[in-house]
Amino acid sequence: MTEIDTGPAELLPRVALGETGLELTRIGFGAAPLGNLYAPVEESRSDQLLAALIESPIRYFDTAPFYGFGLSERRLGDALRALPRATFALSTKVGRLIKPLPGHAGFAVRQGYATPMPFEPVYDYSYDAIMRSYEDSQQRLGLAEIDLLYVHDIGRLTHGDANDAHFRMLAESGYRALEELRASGAVKAVGLGVNEYEICEQAMETGQFDCFMLAGRYSLLEQEPLASFFPKCEAHGARIVAAGVYNSGILATGVKGDGPHYYNYEPAPAEIIQKTARIEKLCEVHGVSLPAAAMQFVLAHPIVVSACIGFGKAARVDKTLELYHAAIPDRFWSDLKGEGLIDADAPTPVSKEAHEP
Repeated sequence: MTEIDTGPAELLPRVALGETGLELTRIGFGAAPLGNLYAPVEESRSDQLLAALIESPIRYFDTAPFYGFGLSERRLGDALRALPRATFALSTKVGRLIKPLPGHAGFAVRQGYATPMPFEPVYDYSYDAIMRSYEDSQQRLGLAEIDLLYVHDIGRLTHGDANDAHFRMLAESGYRALEELRASGAVKAVGLGVNEYEICEQAMETGQFDCFMLAGRYSLLEQEPLASFFPKCEAHGARIVAAGVYNSGILATGVKGDGPHYYNYEPAPAEIIQKTARIEKLCEVHGVSLPAAAMQFVLAHPIVVSACIGFGKAARVDKTLELYHAAIPDRFWSDLKGEGLIDADAPTPVSKEAHEP
């Protein structure tokens, strides 16, 4: 993994994604909130957030047709057209077609999004659907170039027993579309955007993938991918874009308050609350911010090229950058390992300080 100098220290380094010619900033923006995730986001607030992002050093942006059923792509594309195209990296996703829903109106939450867009998503991993989804995304974004294309939410966690049929469609039909788009230069890289690493292992047996956006499965609370998945990615030539570094909330807020505390989109079980509390206690001992530790831990693994963070307010842009740059003493990481709170073999950041205070 090669970090590319971007100038002053306050800027974010960019990392080359293998041999794809694509560079991602170490922090990316996950644009699900622009699709009115869980609650409406007013246009004025969306505009303020996007203006703050444009002024920031963040230059990797990820969206999806599913996010607000087209709303996120529309909003993000309108903002990115203000930037020279060569200065940022953009990813979106395939696997769902966004089809008209006549008569829909209002902001009722549907599949997690309080979107007024009169459309509904339909799963389709076929060749024709992936080609159409790619072209539809170009239209919604208002941008001719999409750098990275992820197959969205393939896997048993999403589809249950129906996943075998969906994966067969991807392997026998849809993957050919990904290959053609990459070979033609229409996109620079292809991957999966999922919540489970097992489906990525299966995908590597059927085709060549450049990276995987993995949500939540590698974090301060979870390190299972170290044993098998990350070594397989290394051998395959794939890299990781980490999403869900806060495990959907608990590593951002901690567990001191009354809650509710969320872990992987659900109320956190007792053992996760207890483990988080122990990590939070060590954070206090060393004067460390829990979300800073969560973010920096994930980025310390050499296979992770970027952490994609979703937030819905302009103030979170500077806060996220502060967390990325926060100083964390080496002793904090050794204490986490010493208490068995993270895997003994997990790579950890190296403090910029020569000695701990």
